[in-house]
Amino acid sequence: MARRNDEVEALLQEYADLLLLTGGDAYRARAYEKAARAVGGYPQDLAALDAKGLLEIPGVGKSTAGKITEYLDQGRIAALEELRGQIPAGVREIMAIPTVGPKKAAVIYRELGISTVDELVRAAAEERLNDLPRLGARTAENILHGIEQLRSGGGRTLLNAARELAEQLVAELGRVRGCVRCEWAGSLRRMRETVGDLDVLAAAADSGPLTAAFAGLPDTAEVLVSGPTKTSIRTGKGLQVDLRVVPPEDWGAALVYFTGSKAHNIKLRARAVKAGLKLSEYGLFEVESGRKLASETEEEVYAALGLPWIPPTLREDRGEIEAGLAGELPTLVTEADIRGDLHTHTDLTDGLAPAAEMLAAAAARGYRYYAVTDHAPNLSMQRMTDRKMLDQRAELAELAGRFGRMKILHGTELNIDPDGGVDWPPEFLAGFDLCVASIHSHFTAPREQQTRRLIRACENPHVHVIGHPSTRMLGRRPPVDADFDAVYAACARTGTALEINASPERLDLSDDQLLAARRHGVRFALDTDAHAVPHLDNLRYGVGTAQRGWVTPDEVINTWPLTRLRRFLRATSGEGD
Repeated sequence: MARRNDEVEALLQEYADLLLLTGGDAYRARAYEKAARAVGGYPQDLAALDAKGLLEIPGVGKSTAGKITEYLDQGRIAALEELRGQIPAGVREIMAIPTVGPKKAAVIYRELGISTVDELVRAAAEERLNDLPRLGARTAENILHGIEQLRSGGGRTLLNAARELAEQLVAELGRVRGCVRCEWAGSLRRMRETVGDLDVLAAAADSGPLTAAFAGLPDTAEVLVSGPTKTSIRTGKGLQVDLRVVPPEDWGAALVYFTGSKAHNIKLRARAVKAGLKLSEYGLFEVESGRKLASETEEEVYAALGLPWIPPTLREDRGEIEAGLAGELPTLVTEADIRGDLHTHTDLTDGLAPAAEMLAAAAARGYRYYAVTDHAPNLSMQRMTDRKMLDQRAELAELAGRFGRMKILHGTELNIDPDGGVDWPPEFLAGFDLCVASIHSHFTAPREQQTRRLIRACENPHVHVIGHPSTRMLGRRPPVDADFDAVYAACARTGTALEINASPERLDLSDDQLLAARRHGVRFALDTDAHAVPHLDNLRYGVGTAQRGWVTPDEVINTWPLTRLRRFLRATSGEGD
C-alpha cells in the first residue's frame, strides 16, 4: 500500500495555507508548513508510528501529532474542515494558481470579494487588480498566465504519484488468481513528466477475476466502464485508470499497442502495411493469409518488423524507428550507471535530515561519491553564514571514512543573481569541491536578462553545474524565458554541466531541452536535489527524463569514476590537470 505520508503532507500544507488565508498567525502557519515537509520526507510510513513515534519527526509537536492521529484514525481533521468552511471553495482554487498563493488570494478576496477563478480572470482583464496592495499590472499579467498554465495542465498527475499508484495496482492485481502478467503501460511506461490517465495491462485466460478485483479496489471511487477486456475506474483523487486484459499469447503486441505513443504506433503500422502485414493489439498478421507472425513478446513484434526492441522512453516518433533501422539506437543511461549524487541538502538549510543520515542512505544505495550542497547566503530565508558552511565542512571531514568506499564532496548551491553573479567571493568558492548555481528569484525577468544571467553564471570558473536550469515547477511555475540555445552553447564552451533535476515536481531540464542541449555537446549532472532520505529514490524519474532525451551514460558526469569527475571539476575551475 502507498505510504500515508503524502496524504498527510498535503493536508498539513493546506492547513498552513488556510491559516494565512484567514488571517491567522504567520509563525504558526510556517510551523505547520515545516511540519508538512518533514512528514512528506520522513522515511517511515506514518501508519506504522504511534504517538511517540510521531513526535520524533522533526518539526512535529503535540498539536500536529494530534491532527495526524485524528486523520489516520478518522479520515478527517476537524480543525482543517472548520477552516475550509470559512473560505469559499473558489478562493482555495485561486490560492492554487501559480504565482498567487494564500497571501495574494486573501487580498483579492478581502478587497474585491472575488471568490472564483472566472471572476479573477474578469477582474484582471478589467485592470481591477492593478491598484491592490502588493499587486499591480505585472502581477495581474502573471496571474493570468498562471491560470492559463493551470488550465492547460488538464488535471494531469505528476509522474511520481502515478508511478506509486501503478506499483500498488500492479502488485494487487498480480496476486489475483489466474493473472499471468501485469504491467503499467501508456505515458507512464514512457516516463512522460505528467500522466493524463493510467493504463494497466494484464494477461489472463479468464478476465473475470481480474476485472472484479480491479473494480473492488479500495481506491475506486467510481466504475466508469466494465467489460471482459476493458474496465475503467476513477480513483478518489480523480485519476482515471484503465485495465485491459488480454490472452497471455497476445501480451507483447498488446504491450506495444497500449504503451504508445500514438505517433510511434502509426509509424509501426505504416511499416507493417508496406510489408503486406497488419499490426494491432492482437498481433502482427499477414494480410492475405491472416496468419499470425508475432504477438507473444515485444521483442518478437519488433523483430518481425525488421527492428530491434525500442525502449519505451524513446517511443515518441522522434527518429527512434529510423535509428533502429540504421542500427544507431543510443545506449541509454540507467540508474545502475549513476555513481553518485551531486546536488543534495541537509537540515543545515531547508533539508529535513542531518548530513549523517543523508550520507548513510546514499552509501546504502552503493554510491561511490556524494555531494552535500546546502544553500548559500543570498537565499536569505536559509540564514547561511560563512561560519556555518565552514563548520559543515569540518563535520563532513569527521564523517569521511565512515561510509565504506563512498567519498564525501563538500559543495554548495549558489544563487544566480539577476545580473548573473553568485554568492561569496572567488577565494571562498575555491574551497568547495563543486558548486551548483541555480536561479531562485526574478523568474519573470525579460528574456535578454535571463539569458545573460545564465550565461554569466556559466562563465564563472567556480560554477560547475547549473541547477534546475529552466526553474519550472510542473503545474505551478513555467520555465523562465531565455534563449536556451545560447545557454547550451555557453555551457559547451565553458565546460559547465547542466542539471537533469530528478525531483518529480521539476524534471528540469525537460526531454525536449535535453535533445536540444545534446546537439551542442553539453554534459549533464543527473541529480535528485534531495531534501530528505526518501527523495533519493526520485533518481528514477530523472533517469526516465534523461532517457526520453536520448542521453547516454558518458554524457552524464556523475556516471564517471571519481578520478575523472575530479578532473572535470578542476578543468571547469580553470585549474587544469
